[in-house]
Amino acid sequence: MTDEPAPDGGLTDEERDVLERIDREGIDFLRLQFTDILGTVKNVAVPADQAEKAFTEGIYFDGSSIEGFVRIQESDMRLKPDASTFSVLPWRDTSARLICDVINTSTGEPFEGDPRHVLKSALTRAEEMGYTVNAAPEPEFFLFEEDEEGRATTKTNDAGGYFDLAPKDLASDVRRDIIFGLEEMGFDIEASHHEVAEGQHEINFEYDDALTTADNVATFRTVVRAIAAQHDLHATFMPKPIPKINGSGMHTHISLFTDDGENAFHDGDDEFDLSEAAKQFTAGVLEHAEALAAVTNPTVNSYKRLVPGYEAPVYVAWSDRNRSALIRKPAARVPAASRIEARFPDPSCNPYLALAVLIHAGLDGIEQEMECDDPVRENIYEFDEAKREEYGITTLPANLGEAVEALEDDELVLDALGDHVAEKFLKAKQAEYDEYRVDVSDWEIDRYLEKF
Repeated sequence: MTDEPAPDGGLTDEERDVLERIDREGIDFLRLQFTDILGTVKNVAVPADQAEKAFTEGIYFDGSSIEGFVRIQESDMRLKPDASTFSVLPWRDTSARLICDVINTSTGEPFEGDPRHVLKSALTRAEEMGYTVNAAPEPEFFLFEEDEEGRATTKTNDAGGYFDLAPKDLASDVRRDIIFGLEEMGFDIEASHHEVAEGQHEINFEYDDALTTADNVATFRTVVRAIAAQHDLHATFMPKPIPKINGSGMHTHISLFTDDGENAFHDGDDEFDLSEAAKQFTAGVLEHAEALAAVTNPTVNSYKRLVPGYEAPVYVAWSDRNRSALIRKPAARVPAASRIEARFPDPSCNPYLALAVLIHAGLDGIEQEMECDDPVRENIYEFDEAKREEYGITTLPANLGEAVEALEDDELVLDALGDHVAEKFLKAKQAEYDEYRVDVSDWEIDRYLEKF
């Protein structure tokens, strides 16, 4: 988060440092970045000599043109750059990026429709309960070849599998360049590897506070696409671009820390090394999972990934061992690493909204002192319906329409989004699902046109 503004309305020390760096590194343009409610990164480019004005006055833009923002009669919005997010773009070394908060010009207050503000509100709730939130995502993506006109195909550029090396993994050089670009932008990369499906990849970056993590996810997707394009490849975070193979997830690790820096999720005396707060947090996420899915898995295509048989979690349960459950407790080498892993989000989500609703749901579990069921240690994929009923295991929504209905009925998750975002998000997702329902797919044509 940004440091406090100077009392005289001038620049903060951090903002002055950014201005000095702009001058020292010869930056010509600044890209002022934010996201719409669907998670699409937007930006306004300004000459670098406007940086001081951007910090002290903000940069105005037309909010009525942004998905889910405001109506045309209330369109003037203002971008306030967060100096801590300054980073030089590795593929344009005279341009830099600043992530912005959106300000309502009529009130001077943060705009309630800004996804970054929605996440900040969740973090404020955690802070009031005595916690800070750390998170780390694992966004997966596919690399596809482009056609002669530079348009994306679904032809993968390699035939690699999980952890494969060259020559099967032909994209190792692309991943290397992506990692170099991310590191130039301040990322601490932990690992990268080829994923299970052909053309599928994963690059993991280190844990950080939840706001920085959400910023990093937005940046990550931009960097991956830009550097892949330099290799004449198209990178996509679409959850299921190819049928009948594994889709792309964004497993999200979360933990809470107390004011004194202790991991509130760790208890060395517990069988699973999890504190009561961690179990209650887990219970809260499971309790609200169906509604959360509308935000963490927000596209029609998301539910093509969330089917049994392709290592995607669809069963509302948790486990300390296997990956068939919705939430997993990963092994931790040290107490500070104790955490839970929500395995159902996918990389098409808005990272600010997804983290916000996960945090609110977990905190609700703590506030309500929810009971957490025992972990399921068997492979739930092998359960039949009767055994799932015996264990009390339900499933995530089967499609976006069901997820939207669950969201409409869940006051906690709606409140987490706020009235403005909830209304606009539901409207957009209902329209998306309605458009999908009336479409006729190639599969239907191939199956029925000559048969009937």
